[in-house]
Amino acid sequence: MSSISQTPAGPAWSFRRRFLLSMVAVGAILALTVGPAGRAIVDIAAHARLHAPDLALFSRLSPAIKIHLLAAVAALLLGALLMTVRKGHKFHRTAGWVWVGLVSLVAGSSLFITSLNHGRWSLLHLFTGWTLIILPLAAIWAKRHEVARHRRAMLGLFYGGFAINLLIAFIPGRALWQIMLG
Repeated sequence: MSSISQTPAGPAWSFRRRFLLSMVAVGAILALTVGPAGRAIVDIAAHARLHAPDLALFSRLSPAIKIHLLAAVAALLLGALLMTVRKGHKFHRTAGWVWVGLVSLVAGSSLFITSLNHGRWSLLHLFTGWTLIILPLAAIWAKRHEVARHRRAMLGLFYGGFAINLLIAFIPGRALWQIMLG
């Protein structure tokens, strides 16, 4: 067990900076609704109804998509738990390695999901490449007790990789949308 405690995160983002970032995100979402495609998405979303997962639809998905969805949900839940527990203790380190394994599985399985772009990788696969670069670096930084670098990398992977991609996963017509809302 390490005797090194958690170091300060550095200067926190100011309220103004967080507010501006939120407004940019809201503006981007609103911009999507301007064109005909955006209006169609909004129309489909307006008719969506939350229901129990459609397991019949899930059973028809490819093995890569099944693995990807299940590992992503597990990583999202475990990541949220890791954000709330005290850092640097045995549970955090053990659960952190499990999270690294789950995220590696999510990224690895995404390499086999090409149905969105007719058999080719899409722009979403840039997240995969980024994850496969940053994830091992973040683990190395943790082993070296470079806490600030580790924290930034893991927060970026969690919020950038999972929060943003969760929104993308719920675009009408995609598998998660159809399973939960379609």
